[in-house]
Amino acid sequence: MKNDRNICILGSTGSIGKQTLETILTYGGFKVRSLAAKSSIDLLEEQIRAFKPESVCVYDEDKASELKSRVADTDVRILSGMEGLIRLASDPDNDLVVTALVGMIGIRPTIAAIEAGCDVALANKETLVTAGHLIMPMLAEKGVRLFPIDSEHSAIFQCLQGYMGPDGSYPYNADIDSILLTASGGPFRGMSYDELKTKTATDALKHPNWSMGSKITIDSASMVNKALEVMEARWLFGVEPDRIRILIQPKSIIHSAVQFKDGSIIAQMGLPDMKLPIRYALYYPLRQPEHGRMLDLLELTGLEFDKPDYETFRGLKLGLDAIRQGGSICTVFNAANEYAVARFLEGKIGFTDIYDIIGECMKRHVNIASPSLEDILRTEEEAYANAKEYCKQL
Repeated sequence: MKNDRNICILGSTGSIGKQTLETILTYGGFKVRSLAAKSSIDLLEEQIRAFKPESVCVYDEDKASELKSRVADTDVRILSGMEGLIRLASDPDNDLVVTALVGMIGIRPTIAAIEAGCDVALANKETLVTAGHLIMPMLAEKGVRLFPIDSEHSAIFQCLQGYMGPDGSYPYNADIDSILLTASGGPFRGMSYDELKTKTATDALKHPNWSMGSKITIDSASMVNKALEVMEARWLFGVEPDRIRILIQPKSIIHSAVQFKDGSIIAQMGLPDMKLPIRYALYYPLRQPEHGRMLDLLELTGLEFDKPDYETFRGLKLGLDAIRQGGSICTVFNAANEYAVARFLEGKIGFTDIYDIIGECMKRHVNIASPSLEDILRTEEEAYANAKEYCKQL
């Protein structure tokens, strides 16, 4: 690995982006070539002055103009909008692009990075959830490596290292019996559906183990996040949905596991800290030392496992229905949830209304078996429109 590889971080002001920059400060090895954010220009200005990137993109054009005035004393180039994100991602001088944007805004820049032949560290679920059938062949065609940052997929990725080809492919996945995808169960584990109806955004944001951004924390509380992770795992590891099992593991110590056809299970364990999968993605195949607290097995009092409650956490069942159908219905599931979570965080709908909105949007959709990128983007707009219309009835 050469020193000071050029890195582009899309979503630098979010939870993953901030921790990525903290990791680089601690371990080095990268030159921050470019940064991008949606609208958080106060923090982005701090990052510009600390890391001195050559280019920055702010998705919100008005905020981009304001930032440009603020940093006029620097040499940084300020871009805006989707065009700006794509320009940063497709820069041929990038060695690694971290895609940590929240939502479907991340799909086109991720594709642009792959088409430019750049390795990708992926923390944007929507890319594979909606376009996995496009992304995986593209990776192979371009000879690009994809490193998952999500803790569960990083765990599976680590468990499969002895089974991977040098190009990141999985030539021996016939040896896999099943993927064991773990979930903490979130803050509402063990509650009834009637109890969920009363929960507020403040309640849902109190995750027992993880510190994450607001959207993914709500998804964890609703268990929609785990359905999205099944969709991702299906594409990342070439395993059919029915061979991906979800297990509730409340302590978030086993981050996921792989069971092989000979009956053996290889699991990845560690404390619930996103910096571990971030480090692994950035410095692969090297492992950087942990300078803080590490997992001590002698301190564990037991590891519980349980089955998910599909009846209470209806979003999980809806998501599994979507992935079994495949096609554009996965985009509907994702986009409807994205819209509903935003309204829930605004206090405009109740917690279980999230499930109702997703279900209604899925019912209204005519599925496209193998959607193009244009189909995916049109389906996103359709789902938003249907979700908005249905919200008026709530």
